[in-house]
Amino acid sequence: MESSFLGLALAAILILLFSTPVNSSCSATRPSPRNVDIRYVEVSCYNTTLYPKLCYHTLAIYASTIKRNPKLLANTALNVSLVNTKSTSRLMKRVHRIPGLEPRVVAAMLDCVEEVGDSVYELRRSMKEMGRAGGSNFSMAMNDVETWVSAALTDDDTCLDGFAEEGMDRKVKTIVKKHVQRIARLTSNALALVNRYASTRGSLP
Repeated sequence: MESSFLGLALAAILILLFSTPVNSSCSATRPSPRNVDIRYVEVSCYNTTLYPKLCYHTLAIYASTIKRNPKLLANTALNVSLVNTKSTSRLMKRVHRIPGLEPRVVAAMLDCVEEVGDSVYELRRSMKEMGRAGGSNFSMAMNDVETWVSAALTDDDTCLDGFAEEGMDRKVKTIVKKHVQRIARLTSNALALVNRYASTRGSLP
């Protein structure tokens, strides 16, 4: 009986020893690099963009790649917007071929196909300009980036305007609004982060 009690006591001590974190006071005051990177994305999104929740949820997964670098943050935001815009462009092309749509709905869809397609092109151009932004041509290149991203955002808004009228097919209108509004918000966030990078670049190495 006594040996059984001793065995239980030793087991309890061993559990306590091995379950106690080593250097816990140090880990409590020094966040992991990953947590710091995620926090950087979160603070940047909430302090800079119009749609911070969307910004954080779409960029936090890239935090370990961004590594608190404002250029990488802006570039990643542009890429996320581009990927989503390309996907929406493909969707618009499929939707406008749905049989039985009213002529004015088809016309609005064709406008959207063109506008979102232009947005894809403009986001691609903006990423290309970001790639060459540096040194003496930094300001000029960033002005071009801002111009291209602003144009992409305008195209998304123009597509949405075409479905603002009453009497449009409700299902089609819902699909367009859901997807195009999302890419417009992603592009808006990307533009805000691009502007932030452009304005703070002078203090960076």
